[in-house]
Amino acid sequence: MGPSVQGSGRSVVTIGVYDGVHRGHQRVVERAVASARERGLRSVAVTFEPHPDEVVRPGARPQRLTNPRRRAELLAGLGVDEVDVLEFTLELSRTSADDFAQSILAERLKAAAVVVGEDFAFGRGASGDVETLRMMGDKYDFAVEVVPKLADVSSTAIRERLVAGDVEAAAAMLGRPHRVEGVVVRGYQRGRQLGFPTANVETPQQTAIPADGVYAGWLECVPVANLPALYAGERWPAAISVGTNPTFEGVPRTVEAYALDRDDLELYGVHVAVEFIAHLRGNTRFDSIDALIAGIRGDVAATRRLTS
Repeated sequence: MGPSVQGSGRSVVTIGVYDGVHRGHQRVVERAVASARERGLRSVAVTFEPHPDEVVRPGARPQRLTNPRRRAELLAGLGVDEVDVLEFTLELSRTSADDFAQSILAERLKAAAVVVGEDFAFGRGASGDVETLRMMGDKYDFAVEVVPKLADVSSTAIRERLVAGDVEAAAAMLGRPHRVEGVVVRGYQRGRQLGFPTANVETPQQTAIPADGVYAGWLECVPVANLPALYAGERWPAAISVGTNPTFEGVPRTVEAYALDRDDLELYGVHVAVEFIAHLRGNTRFDSIDALIAGIRGDVAATRRLTS
């Protein structure tokens, strides 16, 4: 057991966008938590909202791997004592590296140490790097620890794999299945008519959704404020369809999940998470309703095997 937390108010800080909280992020955060415990200080993970790209590159629409609530939940799960979300504004983007180190790291967070990944950049135009941070640490009295990058793991690479429908590779980089969240809304109810009632999930704009196709995964009810808490925390294996349904014309792109063997769920208005563990097939235009039902039965059987 390390020393007890001191009353100085000083902290060990890790800072980054942390979209996805993937395996590379996890290494950095876990090192910050360990360093804080060694020093007897609190650990603070600093993130930004909105995504900096939305501010510094107007018109950019980065696909988000995690929403702010989920990101904070994942960071807390790594053991940090506090998650501090900085509002990323045009003014903040124009702050010099020196001013950022002084006003945010030294004065606001009272950093005794700052733990970052080797590709960390900060200050106006991302002009500051880890060497700049070390100089700022000498100036404002905080130590700096740099954690080596995990090869081939990045938020960008994960997004690329999702665009390709390769949810298995995305999960390997994330350290867990990729998930999307949203509220269940009324759809065309064609699944119900076919005997496979689906939860039609309305996801926020800029959610990183895998490529169109059929997947095996999980459907989970996630309690959030001001929404029905039915089935809170319950989780079911699910066959998931992403995209427009090619058997029916004029259907907008959707994420629909059929909870295996459950035709009794009333999920309208409930906040849910859909997790993707395996790609089963691309979207297929079936020649008949009977062929479509046979295809869905095959998807259900495959999902059952993969989630058992």
